[in-house]
Amino acid sequence: MTSAEPARPAAPREREVQASVLAALQLVEDARYRGPERRPHRERIRQVAERTVVSRKLARDLRAG
Repeated sequence: MTSAEPARPAAPREREVQASVLAALQLVEDARYRGPERRPHRERIRQVAERTVVSRKLARDLRAG
């Protein structure tokens, strides 16, 4: 290194770290969304509705019993 070159900081800058963390989180989200078990949107909506019905029936049965 010559005196004409700027010295590198010992620690990474906060913004650089934040950017790499955000990039890692985006990769995780992309992997979940595009994963092998990805289902069509309608099927996911139907599953959420089925779970809601089951949980409401269970809550009703617990209150009645």
